[in-house]
Amino acid sequence: MPNFNLSDEEALKQVQRGEVEAFEVIVERYQEKLLRYGRKFLNRNEDIEEIVQEIFVKAYVNAKGYDTSRKFSSWIYRIAHNEFVNALKKKKPLYFFDLDILLPRFVAKKNLEEETFRKEDREKISSLMDKLEFKYKEPLILHYFEDLSYKDISDILRIPVSTVGIRIKRAKEAIKKMYNI
Repeated sequence: MPNFNLSDEEALKQVQRGEVEAFEVIVERYQEKLLRYGRKFLNRNEDIEEIVQEIFVKAYVNAKGYDTSRKFSSWIYRIAHNEFVNALKKKKPLYFFDLDILLPRFVAKKNLEEETFRKEDREKISSLMDKLEFKYKEPLILHYFEDLSYKDISDILRIPVSTVGIRIKRAKEAIKKMYNI
């Protein structure tokens, strides 16, 4: 029976020692997070579930190569990043965004009582996100929808923290400009 009180890093240390059942801790903690992350890129749940399973397989197979002195969440999100990027190369994604998160000041200016406006705005933001370069889109998703810090995003995307901030800022500016705000 796995010990669910272990940290991610401690669970991976056990997996590295051959205690296979400890990987269940990782799956339990990250399955919903990775499914949610995948939904920001792809619109077919079957595809997302299949990719998430592949992420766990790759994490397990490569567990011995994981450096337990580093943050586990960045490592598994890096694997997820690679898998979802590969899936995106094969399919056109469909995005679902909440304007309150992405452009809070703009939303406050709109009549929030009108759900029709909100739906139209979400659809427009989704179409504008499709026009952004992927290098701007992904940090935006990781920060605003996966609640990851700039440091974690930096580790996942293998870019400097300052670059993460710049890309998020530029993405928001581009969306505002395209939206004519």
